[in-house]
Amino acid sequence: MIDQQPTSAPQGAVRLPVRPRAGRGLVLAAVFVCAACGLVYELELVALASYLIGDSVTQASVVLSVMVFAMGVGSLLAKRLRCRAAVGFGLLEAALALLGGSSAMVLYACFAWIGESRVALVGFSLAIGVLIGAEIPLLMSLIQRISRRDAEGTVADLFAADYVGALVGGLAFPFLLLPWLGQLTGALLTGAVNAVAGGGLVLWLFRRDLTARARGVLLVANVVVLAVLATAAVLVDDFERAARQAVYGDDVRVAVLTEMQEVVLTGAPDRPPDLFLDGRLRVSGRDEHRYHESLVHPAMRGSRGQVLILGGGDGLAVREVLRYPDVRAVTVVEADPGVVRLARTDPGLVELNGHAYRDPRVRVEIADAFSWLRAAGSAGAAAGAGRQPYDVIVADLPNPGITASAKLYSQEFYGLAARALGEGGRLVVHAGPMAGRPRTYWTVEASLRAAGYGTRPYRATGRLAEVAGFAAGPDRSTDEADALHDWGLLLAETGRAPRLSLPADAPSLRSVTPATLAAGARVAESTRVDGLPPSTLMHPRYAP
Repeated sequence: MIDQQPTSAPQGAVRLPVRPRAGRGLVLAAVFVCAACGLVYELELVALASYLIGDSVTQASVVLSVMVFAMGVGSLLAKRLRCRAAVGFGLLEAALALLGGSSAMVLYACFAWIGESRVALVGFSLAIGVLIGAEIPLLMSLIQRISRRDAEGTVADLFAADYVGALVGGLAFPFLLLPWLGQLTGALLTGAVNAVAGGGLVLWLFRRDLTARARGVLLVANVVVLAVLATAAVLVDDFERAARQAVYGDDVRVAVLTEMQEVVLTGAPDRPPDLFLDGRLRVSGRDEHRYHESLVHPAMRGSRGQVLILGGGDGLAVREVLRYPDVRAVTVVEADPGVVRLARTDPGLVELNGHAYRDPRVRVEIADAFSWLRAAGSAGAAAGAGRQPYDVIVADLPNPGITASAKLYSQEFYGLAARALGEGGRLVVHAGPMAGRPRTYWTVEASLRAAGYGTRPYRATGRLAEVAGFAAGPDRSTDEADALHDWGLLLAETGRAPRLSLPADAPSLRSVTPATLAAGARVAESTRVDGLPPSTLMHPRYAP
């Protein structure tokens, strides 16, 4: 009979509904599933922290270090539950499913309605880490209740199942859960799988080791957890709409999730739109000209037949470049095709960028700017004298920081840009807020000089941010200092410092004059921080 156990079963062994070998396999399967779910929770917290707070390296370090510490604490606390391992594991998995499954929704709610999610992030990292850390000791106790033979082999099997499960969870998150279900629904589904695996294992395999009261408590706990997660999954669309309105206001016109980020356009039909990327105001339609005119036009003094724009997928820098009729070709290198698609099709954004992408002189390359410059340099070297260098390069990129954008502000990146420039060519760089982060700004300047450029620092300003409390412009930060629209800019030329002025044939500009440029240069010099080393790929120096 399948329910009969050998008379030689070790003391403390439980009566199982299957043979010990099958029971052992079911426990290892639970280890596999729980490990996969645990890593999904971990990656979910890292992804949300990077999205909601920014500075992906810092946030990943905080989440991972806190969770690893908490896992050690959980392993120690699990010793108190080993005498009642089955009940303890069942309740632990129910709690982990509820916390992990709801973590994304709670963090996003904190971000949307409170404006701060760091405390919740650390709290979830601690709690989830403690619960994950307690899993293996309890599972070890359960599998030893089935059979005490080959303890070393049991440990190896448990850790093998745990590591393989982590691999599957780590791959499932970016390739399946995130693109197919999104962060919120993906976390909720993971929690449901976690609850079914943990609760099902205990309530079925170890049911004869439980009292009637324990079975009832576990059953009610898992039913409640599944009901909460299912209800949240049903309401997730309404929640997203409400949270989006809390973040962006009531006039959200377009909200799309691209492969790289969330892109949102807001604004009433009678005013220029505001463009948000990952919750940060990238373009304020009412005064974006202050930034884009200051960025582009000083670099257009001199030859300008070939222009390269790195970033700037919204088409606003392109608009300013195309105001010079002698520009023969403009190449835009943008990493996110969704931004370019919106800049080509949304009526408000198309009107704001002056139908820039309809101009036959404009060519778009969907690529990472660093990789594109590297490939273009290799291709140019192979082509020899036939390569057409650029007269102007406009680096319209996000704020420098210890993130994926750090390499776009490195000495190596500027070296690649120098290879693409022709003789006398100019490079203009957006280098972040000068007043709020002067060391970051002057580190960009030091990196340019280390790459062989002469530089002219200057600053542009706009009015205070008025949209949902977020900093406008290309700065992906919510610091109060950044809310002043303080844009630190650098005009550079290989071998010598260029003259900071406007072209003699500059079109009529709304916010930039020779006087404002001179004033911006004086303000920039007054903030100078000397002696800073350059930022490199191997040693990024942009503090959070």
